[in-house]
Amino acid sequence: MVHSVSSTPNNSTQLTSSPIADLVEHYPQVTLPAQHQVFSQGQVCENYIVVTAGKVKVFARSEDGREIVLYRIQPGEVCVLTTSCLMGNARYSAEGITETEVTAHIISQAEFNKLLASSEEFRQFVFHNFGHRLSDLMLQIEQIAFDSIEKRICQFICQHKDQNNTLNTTHQAIAEEIGSAREVVSRCLKKLEKQGVVELHRGSIKLLQPEALS
Repeated sequence: MVHSVSSTPNNSTQLTSSPIADLVEHYPQVTLPAQHQVFSQGQVCENYIVVTAGKVKVFARSEDGREIVLYRIQPGEVCVLTTSCLMGNARYSAEGITETEVTAHIISQAEFNKLLASSEEFRQFVFHNFGHRLSDLMLQIEQIAFDSIEKRICQFICQHKDQNNTLNTTHQAIAEEIGSAREVVSRCLKKLEKQGVVELHRGSIKLLQPEALS
């Protein structure tokens, strides 16, 4: 959790792309190692977090252990779930974990409320991030509800393949990204391999017919 890591006030990474850089740089900065749990399901939300470097993965976990990635927090961004919890006095309904080493500014709930009431610039930043991320989540829900698993797998491969048409990942990782089971993903990929669309290797997928997935 964030409050378990030592913080260093006034030694911040600049938010060069953020309109609230001058505001947040006055608040404590923390450094979190990779694979550190930022928050967990059911935890009380105490701070507003503005990421300045690194990446945080936010995901939901079902009772049977299946996961789905909801979104990632990049430098200059904030967590929409944190915003929702602070404004609604609610507990976290998902989990957040660092994928890389992360630095972030920490603003207490009391200070967050003061800034929200007193700074037009801060309000615009908060609600812009909230609205943008909410739109992304609605699109994700629409895809899960109405698109087939095969279509979602194809979209994921096309979005994440490198310039050599290769995607270095596992079937389990794809399942977590699109909200499915590893066995289902494996069946779909094997079907695509039989069709000559992809070539499967341990830890990677080679796209042989990019046009077939478009």
